[in-house]
Amino acid sequence: MTHAPAAPDTTAVSLRPDILCIGSVLWDIIGRSASAMRAGSDVPGRITRLPGGVAMNIAMTVTRFGLTPSLLTLIGRDAEGDELVAECGRLGCLTQHVYRSDDLPTDCYMAIEGAGGLVAAIADAHSLESAGAKILRPLSDGTLGTPDTPWDGLIALDGNLTEALLNDIVSSRAFARADLRIAPASPGKAERLTPFLRAGRGTLYVNLEEAGLLCQTPFQSAPEAAERLIARGAHRVLVTNGADVCADATADGTIDARPPEVLVTRVTGAGDTFMAAHIAAERAGAPRAEALEAALSAAAAYVSGDIAT
Repeated sequence: MTHAPAAPDTTAVSLRPDILCIGSVLWDIIGRSASAMRAGSDVPGRITRLPGGVAMNIAMTVTRFGLTPSLLTLIGRDAEGDELVAECGRLGCLTQHVYRSDDLPTDCYMAIEGAGGLVAAIADAHSLESAGAKILRPLSDGTLGTPDTPWDGLIALDGNLTEALLNDIVSSRAFARADLRIAPASPGKAERLTPFLRAGRGTLYVNLEEAGLLCQTPFQSAPEAAERLIARGAHRVLVTNGADVCADATADGTIDARPPEVLVTRVTGAGDTFMAAHIAAERAGAPRAEALEAALSAAAAYVSGDIAT
């Protein structure tokens, strides 16, 4: 069966995106309950379905700061995919570069959140992994760039891509001039970012657990983890730690800040919101410390429910 490219988004084809968001775009199915939960719990709550995935969460957030994102991802040519593409467009994301597949279904993510936060989650991003480098064609075929004239703007990249593809991206000429901002999709995929750590490429956004997995050692604080990652070769890294101190480290030094205190009503997507807000703040010219504060404030507003999904 053949694969067909996405139908052009005639409302925005001529626009140059402010940022490319590469990775997972899928349906998030989230069950939330105010009850404390454990294995086997059966409690009342609310179930929602909304566009999600790391790349999509970042794209949706940067639109709130006036930026125009373009999605590079795989979305199935099925009913769920058609609905997802339409919703992405409605939310202000360019979709003309999305790779649409006739024989790969649209991916999805399912999570359960209780009073104590995330209880469990399953990410089904197998279609994105199967599509592989096909989602990156616009960066080499002249649509967004070529190996000789590569894309020279912002790229948000997530760890839902395969290890092999991420390893290729590290040395790809098509990414040589990009301002790469990279995040794992989950702690279970954190080690996929090791090639960027070794090569000193891009800015890594990780939480404390993910930093520990990348360094193969547990950490007690974000500043400690960030400095260890820099020592291991990272170009720049931001480490979050829930409601505790967050750190931004480079070879020139480390700064840190504490998130605002808020009542947590949701957690899924908080890290992506932090990353997107930080990118938007720096693109607007905010100094390093100010950008960190802006990102923490945006993430706090998100987890408190003050920002609608």
